Amino acid sequence: MDLEVYDNTKQAPEAWLELIKDILNYAGAYIDLPENTEMSVTLMDNEEIHQINKKYRGVDKPTDVISFAIEEEDPEELPIIMPDDPEFELPKNIGDIMVSLDKVVEQAEYLGHSKERELGFLVVHGFLHLNGYDHMKAEDEQEMFGLQREILDAYGLKR
Repeated sequence: MDLEVYDNTKQAPEAWLELIKDILNYAGAYIDLPENTEMSVTLMDNEEIHQINKKYRGVDKPTDVISFAIEEEDPEELPIIMPDDPEFELPKNIGDIMVSLDKVVEQAEYLGHSKERELGFLVVHGFLHLNGYDHMKAEDEQEMFGLQREILDAYGLKR
């Protein structure tokens, strides 16, 4: 997977940046995403995610994770001219995840597990949203949270 991780806080330990890359690559393989899949993760503080949550979701408070999936093709957009090379494959960009590191720390303490477990939980949660999973209905929640738990457990980030 082509994964970019940005640390807007400039405070995340290098091990956390590696954890994000490792667990998302693991999750991508787990659900059989093409290897040329692209996405990004941005780490931020509560204030920054609060502003994004307010602007894009109309919720005037910080949250732990926000996912922005790349929308389907817009008929108003100009078409992309593709190379004639039969070997060329257009990468699949699935979107962006934003995570509040303040919330990672707060929620890990509240829930009594490691910060690494909380960080892994949040990025996998956002990742599944980017791949079409949701938890608005009970049956969808059961499917998404079950898959989320499977991935985290198989990776080794158990509660």
